[in-house]
Amino acid sequence: MNELTHWIDGKHVKGSSGRFGDVYNPATGEVQAKVPLASKDELDAAVASAAAAQPKWAATNPQRRARVLMEFVRLLNRDMDKLAEALSREHGKTLPDARGDVQRGLEVIEFCIGAPHLLKGEFTDNAGPGIDMYSMRQPLGVVAGITPFNFPAMIPMWKLGPAIACGNAFILKPSERDPSVPLMLGELLKEAGLPDGIFQVVNGDKEAVDAILDNPTIQAIGFVGSTPIAQYIYARGCANGKRVQCFGGAKNHMIVMPDADMDQAADALVGAGYGAAGERCMAISVAVPVGEKTADALIEKLIPRIEKLKVGPYTAGEDVDYGPLVTREAMERVKGLINSGVEQGAKLVIDGRDFKLQGYENGFFVGPTLFDNVTRDMDIYKQEIFGPVLSTVRAKTYEEALSYAMDHEYGNGVAIFTRDGDTARDFAHRINIGMVGINVPIPVPLAYHTFGGWKKSAFGDLNQHGPDAFRFYTRTKTVTARWPSGLKEGGEFHFKAMD
Repeated sequence: MNELTHWIDGKHVKGSSGRFGDVYNPATGEVQAKVPLASKDELDAAVASAAAAQPKWAATNPQRRARVLMEFVRLLNRDMDKLAEALSREHGKTLPDARGDVQRGLEVIEFCIGAPHLLKGEFTDNAGPGIDMYSMRQPLGVVAGITPFNFPAMIPMWKLGPAIACGNAFILKPSERDPSVPLMLGELLKEAGLPDGIFQVVNGDKEAVDAILDNPTIQAIGFVGSTPIAQYIYARGCANGKRVQCFGGAKNHMIVMPDADMDQAADALVGAGYGAAGERCMAISVAVPVGEKTADALIEKLIPRIEKLKVGPYTAGEDVDYGPLVTREAMERVKGLINSGVEQGAKLVIDGRDFKLQGYENGFFVGPTLFDNVTRDMDIYKQEIFGPVLSTVRAKTYEEALSYAMDHEYGNGVAIFTRDGDTARDFAHRINIGMVGINVPIPVPLAYHTFGGWKKSAFGDLNQHGPDAFRFYTRTKTVTARWPSGLKEGGEFHFKAMD
């Protein structure tokens, strides 16, 4: 049995708490590794090490810090297939999805190479008589990230890239379900020239999370996960005087107008609803066709596409559409929500509950599932399912369709498919959701824009990646300066009047 480690001071360190978690192969249901679950003492020791290393890194000029990230990008490209295979083995997602996971994280690292520009302050010449005023952005010190299982490469890089580029030391507490890729990132950062202690990986569960929240040296925390945990981390972290950004759950709607290209809309829904087994916070889980004719046409287009989806382990090849869910508990939860949809009166068009794959009968697979005639009061509508389940809510009008997305407690992403520019523009301006797609089903911004939801999908003032990340991981210092001005007479300065 493979026993994983922490990554402390630029090397692998065995856990000392005596507690371990199981890391599964989701395709077979077998335990493939043990991951150490850190104690408070282990976390505190890692933070102390980071605090000792951080001042020298902060004093390194931004251009030299950026060079380390440039080399990191080269190494990520070099080891792309190796990282993707390790990711797929523990998470279950297909190899193309896994490579995409690494690639989207890599793109944020590329953006962070621009740190010398992004960290520039402002300057006002002659703000007053003989007075200049300027600002500078300085690192916070030691910061931490608590990241989820569904993107074990991308989201850690979204956090560590700007944090390190700004001159901070970064403590990562990744998901204990798929911890190998974060440890591999530590190896690559060291190879890229990052000083020991600036990036640490501490594996763990709630005990490690609480230790992060309570450690007085940690100045800021970034989190991605479910909304209840996001609220907990935000409240406790802020109560301890930390800067906190937390991103929670989602229920992303895609409105399909009568004038939409139905083939394009159906293709988009299949990719956005079932890709990565639906285990992504930007997955489209609710289709909202406007009008009965639109709904009937959309369902007719969806059924053959969904029935052709190929579900299997990542080892089956590049043509697998999606793989298993990450754990048995996740699988059972999704099946339970499908059961509730049936019990509460939704029409089950395609049922994925009994999906079995020969040779992988113990894997955590759920077949693609499609509901029609879903209503607001049903659990499958209200809750984030995080599985390969697409619900269809029929709206009579555009205004009703808009209300579904606007009234839901989550506000991460939303999309509309239409050929009408006025409708699209009205939608983009009125919708109360953070990321909007117009004929784009999953509107994840590129690295130089910012990622973040509204309502109960996000807690905190600043978003992930883009310029917001550099604001989050630095604090602004403003300097007002005046220098003596006068002529030397008799060995002394005579100062001009101050006003």
